[in-house]
Amino acid sequence: MTEEERIQIEREVEDGSCEFIHVHDEVIKKVRDVMPDEQELLDLSEFFKVFGDSTRIKILYALSQSEMCVCDIANLLQMGQSAISHQLRVLKQMRLVSFRKDGKTVFYNLADSHIQTILAQGMEHISE
Repeated sequence: MTEEERIQIEREVEDGSCEFIHVHDEVIKKVRDVMPDEQELLDLSEFFKVFGDSTRIKILYALSQSEMCVCDIANLLQMGQSAISHQLRVLKQMRLVSFRKDGKTVFYNLADSHIQTILAQGMEHISE
């Protein structure tokens, strides 16, 4: 890129006219140096997609209050056990929930405190 191109980059705006903007190389370098690699950003994107389903959010919120089995979650959310099991499988694959067995019963809980924090911060954000 030439010095002139570096200083002035043409950008189209909605009305079709163009304007020139100044590139701040020091800012770009600073951000580029800490930017995660592409795979990490894809993984982060997949992580946040899990939060895009209201049933999964309800399950996570319920589990943030108490350890529960599939039957309890299904009863609480008034949904079928198979639907809850399917969503729990997704949450397990993304390492958002963990489980323990007690005899034939499987109890689910949040995988770690990060998930509780994410839920709490999300609730705080939408309440502002």
